[in-house]
Amino acid sequence: MQSERPWAGSRAEAADVVGGRFDVRVLEPSPPAVQDGPWFADDPVAPGRRQDGLALLSPVRNGDLTWDDLARAEPALAPWCADRWLGAWAALVPIGDADALSATREVWHALAEHVLAPARRAANGKIGLRATHGGVGTPFYGHDEQARVDGTSIVVVRDGIERRRDVTTLAAAAEFVGVEPGAPRDLYEPETHVALDAPLTVDPQAARVLGDWFGFASSVLEELRAEVGADDARCQLWPEHFDLSIDAGDEAAGTRGTFGASPGDAQHPGPYLYVTHWNPDVPAAAYWNDTAFAGASLAYTALIAASDQREHALAFLRRGVDTLGARRG
Repeated sequence: MQSERPWAGSRAEAADVVGGRFDVRVLEPSPPAVQDGPWFADDPVAPGRRQDGLALLSPVRNGDLTWDDLARAEPALAPWCADRWLGAWAALVPIGDADALSATREVWHALAEHVLAPARRAANGKIGLRATHGGVGTPFYGHDEQARVDGTSIVVVRDGIERRRDVTTLAAAAEFVGVEPGAPRDLYEPETHVALDAPLTVDPQAARVLGDWFGFASSVLEELRAEVGADDARCQLWPEHFDLSIDAGDEAAGTRGTFGASPGDAQHPGPYLYVTHWNPDVPAAAYWNDTAFAGASLAYTALIAASDQREHALAFLRRGVDTLGARRG
């Protein structure tokens, strides 16, 4: 099945939702495409210059008002905010069918490695992806183009039109996006090995769990990035590892680490948050609890059991910052 609709971008949509009363920031990539290095991508929560003197409305506490604050004041906005992990925080739900989650994760991962990252690389040499509404995708590139996965669909934005088609095979997805399928092996060796014409099955419920996980993770990681002043990093999803992360701290001082969110892997069957340290001589601490890598992890099961999932996640990540000494100032 294929469909299309006019679409101006997530930030334009958000500005319309609030009737143009604020200069808005959202978590998702937004046009116009950034043609300059080093990132070749927008910073979704950068304060920047206020538009026309409007108050800055942001997902994180670096503006005049947060979306969560606004949703409390205007409850009619709460469902829209919750659906995009901007505020009025939704709850993560139990995984359900673990096998379906693993299979759907593999499909999304393959699409990221063999279709989405190559599409961005062809335009500007970059491969970093981002969390998007209901899935993962590229920042805008070229002439305000984007490719992403949303649930069970592959989505392309081009010329102000959003087109979507059901995920069927890697070959069909690549043709729809307009790219030659295949991981750029000069940059990374792919973790997924799926035949181009092999049928791909995406479970809708598992896709919802994954989409919510990346949305939740983007929300807490961007909040952390704003708190620690990590303006020398971006929150990106790396296609080969298929996790969303930021870097923070001073490498020369031995305090730099990676703070991220994985949807699961061979050693961790479910999603988890993690913190790793770049310094091989980091002092031993009870915080570093993971047995599969040198770092700390917080499992999805522990998160969904928390009374306040967002604060539980942020507390874990902040403890990592403090254990490393990675906080600026």
